[in-house]
Amino acid sequence: MNKFKIFSIAFMTSASFVYGQDIDQAKKAIDAEQYESAKSILKTLYNAKPSGKVSFLLGNIYLKQSIEDSAKVFFNKGLLSSEGGKLNNIGLAQLDLNSGNQAAAQSKFDLIVKDLKKKDVEEYVYIANAYMNSDKPDYVNALAVLKKVNELVPNNPYVLLAMGDAYFGEKNQNDAYTSYRNAFNIDGSLLRAKMQLGVLLKGAKAYTEAVKAYDEVIALNPNYGPVYRELAETYYLWGNNQPKNYTEYIQKALGFYEKYMSLTDYSLSSRMRHADFLILAKDYKALEIEANKMKQLDKVNPRILRYLGYAAYENGNNDAALAALNEFVTKGSKVIPYDYMYLAKTKLKKAISIDGKTIDQPLLTSAIADINKAISMEPLMVNEVNDLGKGYFTQKLYGGAAAIFEIGINDSNSKYFLEDNVYYAISVITDNRAKDAKTMDKLSLEKADRALDAVLLKKPDYQEAYFYKGRINTSLEKDEVMSASYQKYLDLLLPKGVDEVTKNKAKVTEAYNHIASHLANTDKVKAKELLNKTLALDPTNTYALESLKLLGGK
Repeated sequence: MNKFKIFSIAFMTSASFVYGQDIDQAKKAIDAEQYESAKSILKTLYNAKPSGKVSFLLGNIYLKQSIEDSAKVFFNKGLLSSEGGKLNNIGLAQLDLNSGNQAAAQSKFDLIVKDLKKKDVEEYVYIANAYMNSDKPDYVNALAVLKKVNELVPNNPYVLLAMGDAYFGEKNQNDAYTSYRNAFNIDGSLLRAKMQLGVLLKGAKAYTEAVKAYDEVIALNPNYGPVYRELAETYYLWGNNQPKNYTEYIQKALGFYEKYMSLTDYSLSSRMRHADFLILAKDYKALEIEANKMKQLDKVNPRILRYLGYAAYENGNNDAALAALNEFVTKGSKVIPYDYMYLAKTKLKKAISIDGKTIDQPLLTSAIADINKAISMEPLMVNEVNDLGKGYFTQKLYGGAAAIFEIGINDSNSKYFLEDNVYYAISVITDNRAKDAKTMDKLSLEKADRALDAVLLKKPDYQEAYFYKGRINTSLEKDEVMSASYQKYLDLLLPKGVDEVTKNKAKVTEAYNHIASHLANTDKVKAKELLNKTLALDPTNTYALESLKLLGGK
């Protein structure tokens, strides 16, 4: 019996040791972003013996993969375990933060912290990570938790690593660097801490130094996958900052990302992250391939529709793009501004008839609504309007161009604000030129006039604005404003010399003729003088010749 007891104790000790080894192996897999491998280890452990800690780790992986339903299931299972209740409440608190329920999350955190002891460093770190990893990161509260535990247990490498992340989130580069460096110096196995030193250099655009820092990580462990992802993102940014090297660096970036994928896993979440990078790198052919592979793995995940839609649009398949993006914005739980912008771009292309001469107005109206949705979510999206409007403008679809540019002129913060106003005015003018007094859109012409005033407020010597104000007010029959606008155009242009006048002959003669028309009944001498100036530039100008006859010759 004594021998049996000794054997039982030895067996239990051995089993506990193996269990601990497996937990450590799973944590290493999580750090290396090998999530499917980590889940496999943890599920094997859980099936053998349900555990609160295993439940929490599984739930955390699902959170990282944005699969909140599965995360919640494991966190709730973990609550039933006495040793894992605190950890799983931390996971549930992060779900509260994700849903915007700050009060519920804080209540859970307060209950957890109340019972924590000095040795419970891990729980403090996980609370800080919950704050940082939530959909709306809270680095202030994360740092407060970490500073507290750092006072209780100084120089814990995991605390310092988390502090580095919190400082990094707050854009405090110096303290982030110190925390990461100290974490790695204390525990040389924390490769992520060393890798983050390179990430800080990347953020400072010190790309050469960042790559050297990553190479040091690779020298320690060439199979540490995340460092290749950082290399990919660094070369992507480097290429965008050095256009002459763009093609070379983007190819390097794509190569490093493939290396990252090969060292982590080809799960759906990894493929999605890869797809996000392919969008950044503008490799839409590869994106389409990746999206179709994801569809084979999971036919119901709505996010795959985003990638299918983006790829189809960029690869010229507007029907497929429209179908995928419409379905995604209907189903997608986390629609982003670019989703609406891509949907709008697709509709704008679809709205143009096959012969390129007419526009499907309901589809154009729907596209405008989508652009406004994107801007309401992210105001900087207004900067996308300029290219979209120019696309219609160059195809001489001026009514549609005006509708698009009108979005841009309503936001003075747009970096294309002045240009959008000019294009809007020209689009409106051109769209109305062939219309008679009954069909002319006078409200749009008046708005175009105000758009040019907005330009002149910023650039009072911009001569083209005065020329187009002359045209607009001709259509509006506001002769005084028309004449003054054309005259201001001439005052700015004529001093620039003969070459400039010759280059703008059509506009100059238009200005002379319209001012002459306005003066014909009040100052015939001046009117004749202007008409003769027209003929000096264009001897066959019909309007000038006919008008001079009516005014009694030269």
